[in-house]
Amino acid sequence: MFFWDFFWYLLWAFYFVAYIYVVILIITDLFRDTKLNGWWKAVWIIFLVFLPFLTALVYLIARGKGLAERSAAARGGVVPETDDYRPAASASPTEDIAQAKALLDAGTITQGEFEALKSKALGHQYFGA
Repeated sequence: MFFWDFFWYLLWAFYFVAYIYVVILIITDLFRDTKLNGWWKAVWIIFLVFLPFLTALVYLIARGKGLAERSAAARGGVVPETDDYRPAASASPTEDIAQAKALLDAGTITQGEFEALKSKALGHQYFGA
């Protein structure tokens, strides 16, 4: 008997967490939508409070496509994880070492930094002197 009680408890907890996630998703989408005026946003939220399951279902059916589009547009403004902010990898370790030597000769980096760059270019782990 205890097993089935625990099973039903886990099932209901899962459904509750999934529902809370959908409600947060809907509210986020409502505030993200610039075309929907404030009164309609308030109506959706009022219905979410008083008829939560039915309103969530209707919202996902009626505005699901727009929800996906607004979500994709919101992600479009985020800087992707690219290597644009890192120096481009050179063709060979020799070029990296030559660039590091030029920086050392110009006084831009110290001898220790040069050794670290050289070790990195050669593929060795360098922990400092």
